[in-house]
Amino acid sequence: MITIHTIAELRAALSKERFQGKRIGFVPTMGNLHEGHLQLIDQAKANSDIVVSSIFVNPLQFGANEDLDNYPRTLQDDQAKLESRGCDFLFAPTDAEVYPHGREAQTQVEVPVISDLYCGSSRPGHFRGVATVVTKLFGMVQPDVAIFGEKDFQQLMVIRRMTEDLSLPVEIQGAPIARNPQGLALSSRNGYLSAEEIEVAANLNRTLRDAAEQIKQGNKQFAELEEQAQSQLEEVGFKRDYYVICRRDDLQPANESDTALVILAAAYLGPARLIDNIQIDL
Repeated sequence: MITIHTIAELRAALSKERFQGKRIGFVPTMGNLHEGHLQLIDQAKANSDIVVSSIFVNPLQFGANEDLDNYPRTLQDDQAKLESRGCDFLFAPTDAEVYPHGREAQTQVEVPVISDLYCGSSRPGHFRGVATVVTKLFGMVQPDVAIFGEKDFQQLMVIRRMTEDLSLPVEIQGAPIARNPQGLALSSRNGYLSAEEIEVAANLNRTLRDAAEQIKQGNKQFAELEEQAQSQLEEVGFKRDYYVICRRDDLQPANESDTALVILAAAYLGPARLIDNIQIDL
């Protein structure tokens, strides 16, 4: 695996691959990699000839009171993990390389409506930062296909909408959620949890599976199911953020006639804000 730090070097390396007709797969990350990230690399390898991953802790998607300064930077460990899965190129730029005129002077990309819901409401400006950096990374890497985890389902939908609206020539693929044996979705923020909190955290996915099963059995009292799940989470130590049953195509609240659904959930446990979701087809 070759590690690259500048856009010029990245473009020069990938132009040689592209000239040979090779299909470029891309997995953008913020580092501190776990098995979930590595499964994205596996999917990229299965769908392309050359795999590029990026590690960039994007300041634009962190709010004023969030953990930008404390976000783990583990580049050497991440390099070893990526190489073990057959990644070909790692792009690890500096802030100045990505935002040469500074963060405040940065042209920004915003996806209306869908960015204002749920995580967007809890973290104002977050999806503007995501859309901006992903657009820039697409311009730098020029991939044929990009892989994003379905754990961040709203983020995946924002990126799909942005790519379609801007007519970007990139195929967006979602990858299934990687979980620990208890069902907890793998996340870099799980590292903030104690061993006891890790066990409690699995309840987030249990409430999703329970609600999904009730819906499949015909329960369409969505508001009651949402409140029931949030109460269950609070009883075991979570602090609520949101728990919503949505239409999968636009993330608007579901009604009884909808058949393609997703339940999106976010809640605080100790120092960590955890998210998860489950898709339902009726």
